[in-house]
This record gives sequence, structure tokens and C-alpha cells, in this order.
Amino acid sequence: MSTISDTDDLFFNRIGLDRRRLDAIVSDALTGADDGELFLEYRQSESLVLDDGCLKSAGFDTAQGFGLRAVSGEVTGYAHATDVSEEAVRRSGESVASVCHGHGGTMALPPARTNRALYTAENPLTLVPFEAKTKLLAEIDAYARGKDARVCQVIASLAGEWQAVHVVRSGGEHAADIRPLVRLNVSVVVEQNGRKETGGHGIGGRVAYERFLDAATWRDAVDEALRQALVNLEAMPAPAGEMTVVLGPGWPGILLHEAIGHGLEGDFNRKKTSAFAGLLGQRVAAPGVTVVDDGTIPDRRGSLSIDDEGTPSQHTVLIEDGILTGFMQDRMNARLMGTASTGNGRRQSFAHRPMPRMTNTYMLAGPHAPDEILRSVKKGLFAVAFGGGQVDITSGKFVFSCTEAYRIEDGRLGAPVKGATLIGNGPDVLTRVGMVGNDMMLDPGIGTCGKDGQGVPVGVGQPTLLIENLTVGGTAL
Repeated sequence: MSTISDTDDLFFNRIGLDRRRLDAIVSDALTGADDGELFLEYRQSESLVLDDGCLKSAGFDTAQGFGLRAVSGEVTGYAHATDVSEEAVRRSGESVASVCHGHGGTMALPPARTNRALYTAENPLTLVPFEAKTKLLAEIDAYARGKDARVCQVIASLAGEWQAVHVVRSGGEHAADIRPLVRLNVSVVVEQNGRKETGGHGIGGRVAYERFLDAATWRDAVDEALRQALVNLEAMPAPAGEMTVVLGPGWPGILLHEAIGHGLEGDFNRKKTSAFAGLLGQRVAAPGVTVVDDGTIPDRRGSLSIDDEGTPSQHTVLIEDGILTGFMQDRMNARLMGTASTGNGRRQSFAHRPMPRMTNTYMLAGPHAPDEILRSVKKGLFAVAFGGGQVDITSGKFVFSCTEAYRIEDGRLGAPVKGATLIGNGPDVLTRVGMVGNDMMLDPGIGTCGKDGQGVPVGVGQPTLLIENLTVGGTAL
């Protein structure tokens, strides 16, 4: 379990910061502010990429710095630096204090403390030697090529980081967290009769590397990437038009994340730029649709023992049985909306201000078996995996490309199709959910969410879903 003492060596003993003097500097800087904090960060990260049997790149980086924030009403003063010294923090304090001039703010109460540890505090980068990591990637390459003679290219990558954060608030309040993060990705290209297709699969989480060194784990990832590539070899042009669409469980929850999740973040609703603004307590989805954001799931990619403001993460119900019940909040937007933070204040690094972001966002299971859902569709599309997409938060309109999809004909899966895109409106799609499966699944641990130029790790998930009358863009003539 990570505690404040775990980060003392990094930010106080090693660097030489004095805790009492630092507390005084932060308290002085935030005098008259409504809120604010000093965010200290130390991060080690590495990545290795093997392409066609050769180690294409291997990098290791260490970064440290701080960000000091003062909040007055809706105005934020923010300063950051890589020089983690008392003098640098003091100079930053003089800069951010300017937002408090002429404002008689009362400092908001600090977040509640937590004694939960959702992941190991051990550094995954140092637990496994470099040679073992490169051997793993080489074994992946050899295994993939040995599985099928049509494999013509294999790209395998391994990435990890170890992040320590320490939050200091006015009055000497401290909170800390140490976060591991590991991800393995496999991409396989196959060729048959001059046609090339690609399949990919990734796995990850807030765990150590040992899990990925297990042959059963990485072979499953390779098998899945190869399966997708071989399916795409047989794919036909996708149909187009308005039709019933069945979304598979797990990773297709990325559509839920993008088309709906961002619209449930506090800042968009406070500013009334979300399609869900002003609808709290009203029906926004079909009965049976319940959506939650849960940062408390052990070892998951999007989980946090505390968020980047020091607030413990929570299990937050956003939509319950079709009724909008809440939003994801950081401290500033929660205060301005007269509610409490839900532990969703997140930032990419010390150089970025926090804002409300998702953690692990997913839809709960329903009563229907997946086979029952498929049998109910006479003609439609079964979408299993998604690639890129675009979303307009204000209107809720989205466009998503399918990387694996199939025709549904007379209640059975038909031929795989290529080039399908799903086009719709997030809030509208929620009302078109006709059946919710009993097979809720989380993604394998690969999600990264972008917002206002910041990227943070997240998780998504959902059960099998039937959506009626969704527009499909296709390539079939």
C-alpha cells in the first residue's frame, strides 16, 4: 500500500525539501483562495518496440516537477516547473496568488483521507531485467510467425511507468499515491493472394511485468491479434443504411466512453455545453440502462487510490435505469455546482491543471443472454471492435470506425465486413437501446483518453447491447 511516507524519500529526503517550510509557502500562496494545491510528481517510464524481429526502439525517461494551483471562483492561476525547490515553489506562489487579489475566498475543506490501496507500490520497471523484456518480445514474434504461414509482419511493444504523486494543501494537509502502469501490444499483418490485413490486441493494467511474462498471457494476446487479422482477410464490403446494430461486450464500451461519458463530466455541464446539461433527474436512456464510473477496481488501468487533487476515487452512478443521477466532478466544478468531488480530478502531469475526467466507465449487465440478442435480429450489424472516432460534446454527435464487424442475417452471424462506421448521437443512442446483455465485460486494459490536450489512462466496458435504427456507413455498392 502506498502512503505519504513512501513518497518522502523522493520529495523531501532526496530533494531536500523541508516539510514545514513547504507547508508555509503553500499556505501563503493560497491565502484568500477558494481552493488549490501543490502537486509534486516523479515519474519513470520506458518503452520497447520489436518490429520484424528487430528491436526498433528502446527508451527510458525520468521526469519530475511540480504544479501549484490557486482557484478563485472560476479563475485558476497555475504555475509549474521541473525545478523542485522551495525557492521555485515560492516564486510560483507569487504568480498564482494574483488570482486571489480582491477576493475574500474561504479555503475549501480538504478531501477525505483514504487507506485503500488498489495496486502495488512496487516499481515494475526495476523488477524485471531489460534482457527478459526483449526476450519476451522476441518470443512473441517467433510464436506469431509459427502459428500461421500467412503472417508477414509482427510488431510487439511493451511499455511501463511508475508514477509517484504527493499533494500538499493549505494548512499542512498531505496525500500521496504511487501508481504502476504496464501495457503489452501485439500487431500482426497477414498476406494472402496479394491482400494484406492487420489485427491487433493489447493488455495492461496497474500491475507489474510478471503477469505479462507468463506464456499463457502473452500467447492469448498473440492469438487474438492473429484471429482478427485472419477474419479481416475474409471481410467483405460493409453494408450501409439505418439498421439494428449489436455491440459486443468489453472494448466496444469505448463508444459509450466517447459519445456519452464526456458529456457527463462536470465542467461541460456546469458550462451548459453538454447535451446532458439541465437533465439531472430526467430520463435520458432506455429502461435497464445503468452507467457508472468506478475508479476503485483493483489493478485496472483507469483506477486511482486518490485522484490528482488528493480525493479518494469513488464508484459513481451516472445513469440509473435510464435516469440521469449524477456527473463526474473535480473539486472546482463540484464547488461551483454545489456538490462534492467524486474523485475524478485528473491531470496528465505536473505541467497540467486538473479537470474532471473518467476513470473506468461502463454499463452494467442486463437480463438477456448474448445469443438471445442475436437471435432477435433479422438483419443488422454485429460490431465487435472499434478504432478511431470523433465526437462533438455539445451535440453528442459521433462517428466511429469498426475494426471488426459482421453481418447479422436471420438471427445468425454472417460474413465479416470491412469499412463499417457507426454514425449517431450519444444521448439519442441511449434511448434506442432495446436489449442489454448479461455478459458485462471490461476492456483488456488499453484505453487512453484525450481532453483539452491531456491524455490519461482509462478503462471502458459494457455488456452486449442491441441498438435499434442506428446509421451505418459502409463500403458496399
